[in-house]
Amino acid sequence: LLLYFIGEEDMYNKNINLNLYKTFYDVAKSESISEAAKKTFTSQPAISKSIKKLEETLNVKLFYRNLDGIKLTSEGEKLLFYVEEAFNNLLVGERNITENEKLQSGKLTIGVPSQIGTFFVFDSISKFHKIYPNIEITIISSSTKSLLKKLKLHEIDFIIDSSPINDVQEDVIIRPLKKVDNCFIVSKKYEDKIKNIKSLKDIENYPLILPVPNTSNRSNLDLLFEKSGIKPTNVMNIHTSEMILGAVKKDLGIGYIIEDLIIDDPEVCKINIKEKLPKIEINLVYVKKYLTIVPTKFIKKFIDDKFGN
Repeated sequence: LLLYFIGEEDMYNKNINLNLYKTFYDVAKSESISEAAKKTFTSQPAISKSIKKLEETLNVKLFYRNLDGIKLTSEGEKLLFYVEEAFNNLLVGERNITENEKLQSGKLTIGVPSQIGTFFVFDSISKFHKIYPNIEITIISSSTKSLLKKLKLHEIDFIIDSSPINDVQEDVIIRPLKKVDNCFIVSKKYEDKIKNIKSLKDIENYPLILPVPNTSNRSNLDLLFEKSGIKPTNVMNIHTSEMILGAVKKDLGIGYIIEDLIIDDPEVCKINIKEKLPKIEINLVYVKKYLTIVPTKFIKKFIDDKFGN
C-alpha cells in the first residue's frame, strides 16, 4: 500500500489553463473550429493547437470529424458538462459583483410561457421597470423543457410556469404561487346564441379552439372530456392563448383559455357550464444559489409580497 501526502504548495502548483478550456467550450458550442475562430478572433491553427494540447493533457480524444464538421466524443460531452457549468458560474459571480443593491445597473431574465406571461408577469415587469429603468429586462417564452434547460445553464434567472414541471434537478426549487381558472369563451356577437349551452355535452358538436395536445392544460381538459364521455370532432389546435383569443374574435369557434386573460375584454364572453373545469397552478421555479441581486429583489418585491410568501 502506497500513501501519497500532497502538501498545500503541491496543490497550488496544479494550475489549470483556463484558456484551453475556453477554447474547448467555444469549439464545442460552435461545432466548428472555423466558427469558433471567427467568434474569438483567433486563427484556426491556434484553435486546433489548443484543442490538441488539452487532449494531450487529459490523454483523451475530445472531438471527432464527420461530414457536418466536428462532434464531441463521449469524453468530450462529459467534459463540456463541467466546463459549461464552470463558465456559467463565473458569469453569475460577475453579475453578483457588478450589480448593486440600488439596482442602478444589471440584468433580469425571466422564462415564462406566453399564455401565463400576458396576465401574470407583464404588470409586475412594468412596475419594476418604472422603479429601476436601468435594469435590462429579457423575457423568454418557450416550452417548459427548454426553459428548464436555460435555467440550468443560468441563461435565465427564474421561471414562472404551470404544473406539472418534471425532470428537474435536485437543487431546483418549485414554489406554488397561485391557482387560476380556465373557461370556454365565444365572440360577443354570439352571446344570445349560447344561452342554451349548460354543459360540456352541449358544446361537443361546436367548432372548438383548444390548446395543442400534450400540453398540461389540454391534457387535463382531454381527461375531463373522456370522463364525461365527450368526443369533439371539430377541433382547431392552437399553441398560444393569444392566438386562441384571436381566433375566437374571428368567429372560428368556441375557445378554451385561462379566465384571467379575458377579464374586461369587451369582444368575448364566458360560457357558463355546470362542470368544474381544471384549474392551473402557477409556480415559481429557480435555483436559489444562482439568484443574483436583481432577480432576488424582483422576487421579493413583486412575487413574495404579492402572494404573501
